[in-house]
Amino acid sequence: MRSKPQCGISLKVILLCCCFIFLFTVFIVRSTFSSSLFPSPSTANSSLSHLIPNPKPQQQQQQQPPCDQPFTPTCTKIPPSLAHAIIHYATTNVTPQQTIKEVSVSAAVLSKKSPCNFLVFGLGRDSLMWTALNHGGRTVFLEEDNSWIDQIKQKLPGLEAYHVTYDTKVHHADKLMEIGRKEECKAVGDPRFSKCELALKNLPSDVYDIEWDLIMVDAPTGYFDGAPGRMGAIYTAGLMGRNREEGETHVFVHDVNRVVEDSFSKAFLCEGYLTEQEGLLRHFTIPSHRARLGRPFCP
Repeated sequence: MRSKPQCGISLKVILLCCCFIFLFTVFIVRSTFSSSLFPSPSTANSSLSHLIPNPKPQQQQQQQPPCDQPFTPTCTKIPPSLAHAIIHYATTNVTPQQTIKEVSVSAAVLSKKSPCNFLVFGLGRDSLMWTALNHGGRTVFLEEDNSWIDQIKQKLPGLEAYHVTYDTKVHHADKLMEIGRKEECKAVGDPRFSKCELALKNLPSDVYDIEWDLIMVDAPTGYFDGAPGRMGAIYTAGLMGRNREEGETHVFVHDVNRVVEDSFSKAFLCEGYLTEQEGLLRHFTIPSHRARLGRPFCP
């Protein structure tokens, strides 16, 4: 029997060595390729050090100049009156009686004077707006129609409104203008004790006791002969302004395209005190006559 030749064993050894060398080469290549794609953190930091500036030490980053005062938040809640006004006018289809340009005249004064005392002859769809613009102040509405007060206050219970009555009529305007030219109507004093027939004497007592910074005359009704007319309201607004101890009162009269509002505002609020007119609104600035004795009724 012949023995197997030795070349078979040598071939096996060579094949095993070749397999080992191949696997070792593959392992080395993969290791090198992975290292080049995913460098270690230390290697990455050193290789990118020329691109990224060195961060400051944590202690230096936290150093800030000391604050002289404690931090005060700048955000505050919307005033309730403003919030109610936004909701009301955003959910209703009605608009105020005055145009935006007319409203802007009074709003400009309120922006400087508020919070202040604001008296309004008339209760309307713009009443919540006036209350909101005078946030923090006192806004009082005088209304001739008691049922209208109830209707408005059901929707807007926060408004301060009072019912008042008038004993005049629009067709009395000429006679009342003659009465207003008498000397007793030029005397400055509390309207409750005035001898002038134009002075309103039946208003709530608080109305007479407060010095009003602004007075808006947008009532009573005055568009037909049997209506009360605004003769007394215009005269009384001017008398209140003159009777304050010091300072001045801003009086606004709406609907000056009508005869009564036009003539009575010029006569008793005085053209010399007229500050501006926008549309159907006139703005008068009435100074105190008690602070400077001897001042004429009209300049």
